[in-house]
Formats: sequence, structure tokens, C-alpha cells
Amino acid sequence: MRAHDWTGLRIIFIAAGLLALAAAGAQPVTVLPEHYLALKSVGSPEISPDGRWVVYTLRAWDPDPDPLGPQNKDKNKEKEENADIAPAEKQTQPEEQEKEGKEDAKKKKYKPQSHLWLIPADATSGVEPRQLTFGAKGEGNPQWSPDGKFISFVTSRSQGGEAKEARTQIWLLPMAGGEPYAITEAKEGVGGYGWSPDGKQIAFQSMDALPKAEKQKREAGDDPQVFEEDFRHMHLWTVEVSTKKASQITSGEDYTVTSAPNWSPDGHRLAFTAKYTTLLRDPRSDAYIVDVATKTARKIIDTTTVRSTPQWSPDGKTLALTMLPRHERSTKEFPDWGIYQARLYLYDIAAGTLKDVSSPDFDQAVSLLEKAWSRDGRRLLLTSGNGVYTDVYAYEISGGRYSRLTRQSLINGASFSADRGRVVYVSETPTTPADLYLARGDFSSPRRLSHTNPQVQNWALGQTEVIQWESTDGWQVEGILVRPAGYQEGRRYPLLVDVHGGPTGAHTNGFKRDAHFWAGQGWAVLYPNPRGSTNYGEKFMRGNIPDWGGGDYRDIMTGVDALIGRGIADEDKLAVMGWSYGGYMTAWIVSQTGRFKAAMMGAGLSNNRSMYGTTDISGYLGSFFGGYPNEETSPLFRERSGLTYADDITTPLLILHGENDKRVPLAQALEYYRALKVRDKPVRLVVYPRAGHGLSEYYHQLDRAWRQYRWMAGYTLGDGPLPEASVD
Repeated sequence: MRAHDWTGLRIIFIAAGLLALAAAGAQPVTVLPEHYLALKSVGSPEISPDGRWVVYTLRAWDPDPDPLGPQNKDKNKEKEENADIAPAEKQTQPEEQEKEGKEDAKKKKYKPQSHLWLIPADATSGVEPRQLTFGAKGEGNPQWSPDGKFISFVTSRSQGGEAKEARTQIWLLPMAGGEPYAITEAKEGVGGYGWSPDGKQIAFQSMDALPKAEKQKREAGDDPQVFEEDFRHMHLWTVEVSTKKASQITSGEDYTVTSAPNWSPDGHRLAFTAKYTTLLRDPRSDAYIVDVATKTARKIIDTTTVRSTPQWSPDGKTLALTMLPRHERSTKEFPDWGIYQARLYLYDIAAGTLKDVSSPDFDQAVSLLEKAWSRDGRRLLLTSGNGVYTDVYAYEISGGRYSRLTRQSLINGASFSADRGRVVYVSETPTTPADLYLARGDFSSPRRLSHTNPQVQNWALGQTEVIQWESTDGWQVEGILVRPAGYQEGRRYPLLVDVHGGPTGAHTNGFKRDAHFWAGQGWAVLYPNPRGSTNYGEKFMRGNIPDWGGGDYRDIMTGVDALIGRGIADEDKLAVMGWSYGGYMTAWIVSQTGRFKAAMMGAGLSNNRSMYGTTDISGYLGSFFGGYPNEETSPLFRERSGLTYADDITTPLLILHGENDKRVPLAQALEYYRALKVRDKPVRLVVYPRAGHGLSEYYHQLDRAWRQYRWMAGYTLGDGPLPEASVD
């Protein structure tokens, strides 16, 4: 093995769009994983009923990681003092950057923590938000009482102080002053919840408690479980705010409640969704109404395809909800998951009739906002994926017409004031991570309310562009291109292709934190949305049935060719990676072509037939292959598995997988690894202890970022993975 040519691997600091910053004395910061892991995440915004205040959650690592460490602080100071030195002379090698960033961080154990923060809705520049809660267990799901006198939230702290085994309960924080206090004592904790219209009660979900004898058996270790037969159901309760008296509203083994309850305008009934079993692979979901006083529940829609909690119209006569239009049954046990788009339906409560109000002119999946009805009941507000964006639409009840209220936005978690005059939501852009935005009730005149991560302004970011290309059969495909920081027209760059999971998902045009790291190293990154992706209509979403590894593969490859044709990508320096379905596609791509110099398969599928028998969502997988593996379908399961073509693989493959992954079991990684290893193929498998389908721990995420970079850059630009930096 020859020595690496480090010249091509040096970190790039010069960016045309950042020269002005450098001239002004500000040194652009090349983005490293340590930087983007230190970003704080905004979520769960709730505007007060009078529209004056916004409470939200802020999630970060505790303690806050120093993205550079003391050593790098000194080095940065030295860089600023020597600003007249050419950037190329000041660069450090990637492994040195990695060592400096990780050295101090490894001394601490980080955990994700969420707290509540408060900001005035009319806050101007310079007004800082105020932290409301500080519990060691963290807090989440804030809501205002209807009169605005309390903020409720959930936490697992105990009344007398912190307790390890405390269950999640609902707490109230008086806005007039005073300490927060718990109002529930649910034995198995609280799930979703909601205030009654008069503010006197809160309805919540809670799991059925184990009988005392059974609990004692399990605590003693006598706890065998019958696979897919031992269910503990979730049911609804109410609690009186003034007395803390709790009452169970639903019960029994007929169903398990799957959504936070929705109060009727008169406060007498609750609407909710429920499933027959607690199994994730069981897609059957129905809608119910329960009378709070009599505790009488009835199923209102018997279709098993309900996808959202029914929402009451202001007059209490109609429920709005989303459903799949149909199901395809291919097993004798449960129906396979319907790969269709959720549509909007209206249910007339008195007549007991259901109306599909979808339109052929609006071929998009829809999601109702949390409070979708207008005050006069004349329209509903919903969000829908629109290519690489998520926009807000209005449905006019009388005219049956859909209209778009926002364009090229990413709207998430909208909350309205009581008079519907104001709305607060979370959004992001290619250059700014998620933050709070305030707008009028129709989403017009938006303005940014919070500035949670100001350090990003000094980062050397890659330029983001939404691109389109034509696939081999004429289908139009879209994706997102992030150019290298300091991109120079006419120069070709290494290209990393990052395939999304799902496949019923989509890359959106938000802040691509990982891409900006790669961009800082001189790479272009392509995020393709091949057929099978959402946001492009139902035909496109169903375009890879039953065709995994067919049209979707060609869509990705033609996207690569398009960037080569535009003179952006170097055809001799290509790499590919993905997680979940993106991991499947990575495993498939390297089995079909040797064009990529390196690849990373994250939590990916290698053997579709064995995957069906071990995953927790077998019906979903079966929907793409004609049902469960049998004499008729098994050939397709085998034909579209990367494992089948192990003999043909030449691309060095890095496999990353969570030890406790139930979605894509570890066996998928082991099978592929063993098949390649015995054939003397370049492969490495890394297993993350405790991890499930995603990596939630700080050091796991940090390791993944640097490890896949060392592997991809080393094989794409050199002849092997870059050496791992030593850490004292």
C-alpha cells in the first residue's frame, strides 16, 4: 500500500462567498462533526392563547460539548493572529482535526436533554429567550391551559426531587409564579395528552398497569414472553386539574389507543385512534369517539386505514381526518401496509357518513395541522410534501378547493393563538438550522423569532441547489446538490451520493449538517429522491413496486451522470452511502456496478427474504414484493438482494449497524459481511452497542461521521481508509 497523497485530502478553507467575511476579519470555520453535534434543536412550539408568548423545547447534549476543545481554541486564536498567512499554509490534516476535536470531548459522558424555554411573540433582535425548566430528567410536550395561566409539560422527575424510577407525568407551571407540580400519578406514566376546552380537565394516554403478582414475577426474573402475543394496551384517562382526581375512560382488550385524545368543543367527548394490537407491523387503525361521562366508546370508521386523530369542527358536527384509500391484502394474518397517500376525509357524526374530499388536481399526501379547523369552520389547514419542501395548504369546505398558502417552505409543528390571528412554527433553510418563526394566521408575513445557533453564521457552508434530471425511461427526478465550500466553476470534485431511508421518504431542502462537513473537505454531495420517494405524487411513490433496485437504481445513477455531464463531479472519484433503505440501496448499488470507489451501508438490508422473517415491519416490506416469500414471490426477493451478487462486488464497503436494531436486524449486516469476507472483498463491519435502528448516543454519532469519512475519502482519493487519529 502506497503512502496517501494528503494534498488532495487537506481541509478547504477558501470559499468565494466567504471572502468578504475573511476580509472583515472573521475567519470562516470549516464544519466538523464536533461542530454540528453541538447544535441545539428547537421543537414543540406552543403560542399562548392571547398570542403574546411562545413556549418551546430546546434539546442539546448535557453538558454542552465544546466542539473544538481547549487545544483548538488556542489554535484558532493563533490562526486569527496570523490572518495574513495564506489559507493553504494554515491547514491541518483531517486526522489532526479529528484528534483535536475528540480529545477533550472523550473526557465527558454526554446525554441528550430537553428543557422548556419562553420567548415573547413580539421579540425583536437582541431579546433573549428565558429558560423555564431545569430538571435533571428534562421536560417535553409543553401546552398552554386554555386561559393561559399554566404551562403543562411532561417529565419523569418526582415531586420530592429527582428519582431514577419515576414515571413520566404531567406537571403544571403557574405563569403567575411558583414551583411546578405534578397533577398525575399514572402507574405506567403518561403518553399524549390534551386540555379540555374549559381547562378543568386533561385527558391523557397511559399503559395498563401489570397486576401485582405479575409485576413481582417479572421483577424476580420470571418473565418469559410469548412472542407477538403478550400485549399491554394503552388507554385513555382524565384528571381534574383542581383536585388531581383521575378516572379511566377507556378499557379492555379490544383495542389499544394510539393517539393523543382530541376534545369535542363542548368538552363531553373525546376522539382518538386505536389499533387492534400493539404490534408495529399491524397497520390496522380505526377511529373512535368516547363519551367522557358514560365512558361509552364506539368505532366510527371501520376501514383499518385511519392515519390521523379525528379533529372536531367548531360546531361539533363534523370530524376531519386522514386515511389511506384502500388496502391490499396479501397475508392471512394482517393486511400488508398500503403504499398509498393519505387523503383528507370528512365524517358527518349525525349521519354516520364518510366523504373522501381528495382531488385529482391535488395529488399529494396530506397531514392535518394540530388545530386544522378555522374558527368559522369554513376551511381546514394542512401540510403536504411538495418536492423537497413541506408547504401549508387550505381546503375550502364549501368549494372543495385546495390552495397553497406557502411556497418552498419547510413548515413543522404549527401552533395557533386562540383567535387564529397568529401562528408559530419551526422551519429551517439550507443555511440556517431549525428555528422559531412567527406569522399571521394564514402563514403570511413570516419572521424569524429565535436565533438558536448563531455560530452557524461563521461556518464555511457549501452552496445548496435543487436540481432535476431525466432518468433512463423519461421519468423526471429531483434531488439536492451541495457544492464544495469554495466551489470553483470548471473544476471537478469528488462526489458523495447519500440515499434516504424509507423508501417512502424524501430529502428536503433544509440544513444539511453532514453535507457541510463533506463540503468543507472539498466534496460535492448529491441527495437524490428516486422513484419510491414521497412528495411527488402517488404514482411516483409507488414507482418501485415491485421494483426495488430497478428504476430507483437507474434514477440515482442518471443523477450521478448528470453531475458528471455538468462538469461538477469527477467520474473517477465517486462514493455512495445510505441508512436503512438507503443502506439497502448502497448494498444493491455496489452489487451492480464498480463505478463507486467506496461505500457505506448503514443499517441496511442485504437479504430481502431473511429480512421479511425478522423485521418488525414485515408487511411493509412485503408490500413491495407482492406479499410474503412463497413459491411465487421468493425469486423476486432473492433477485433484488445485494447478497445474491456477492461474487461481483469490488467496491470497498463499510457496514455500520446498531446492536439492538429491530427494524433491520443485525443479521442483515452479518450476512453481507460474511459473504464478502470469505470472498476476500474489502469490507469492515462496525457494531454500535445499545443502538437501535438509529444512533442516539453522542460518541456513536461522532464515530460514524469520522469513520465513514476516513473510509470514503481514503478509498476514493487514495488506496485505503485514512488512519484513525490517536487520542490520549
